[in-house]
Amino acid sequence: MTDRAARYAELKAEIESVVAGEGFIPARYATAACLLAEAFRPRFFWTGFYVVDPLKPEELVVGPYQGTLGCLRIPIGKGVCGACAEQKQTLIVPDVHAFPGHIACDSRSNSEIVVPVFDGSGGLAAVLDVDSTEFDAFDETDRAGLEAICQVLLTA
Repeated sequence: MTDRAARYAELKAEIESVVAGEGFIPARYATAACLLAEAFRPRFFWTGFYVVDPLKPEELVVGPYQGTLGCLRIPIGKGVCGACAEQKQTLIVPDVHAFPGHIACDSRSNSEIVVPVFDGSGGLAAVLDVDSTEFDAFDETDRAGLEAICQVLLTA
């Protein structure tokens, strides 16, 4: 197991422990965003959640995050976050400037990983968005670690 994989496993256990019994979803997301950002700073430049808006289910609205100002709303299907929400699968983008329709919330972001978060019935609840100022900053270790963490956010 790589050092990063081990760190993700530790974070998953820590997040599970902290959010156990907490029913307020924004508190669960805020905990995960904070612990992830702190654990992987400075590689994680922006770490947070875009939540499916129950009043406008065709849009994601910014939720708890750590980092510079985020976009307030992202249409499903637009940019990396919207594409992840539409496809309901993790996207790793080594160079966001080459991604068709990329939405530049902060021009310093150069690569990104976005992971879907599902509710207890399997519907899309949110996406976890992590940006880096580095190009090609994310790989399969990040995918596995972040997907495992996202699985516990609504089911722990």
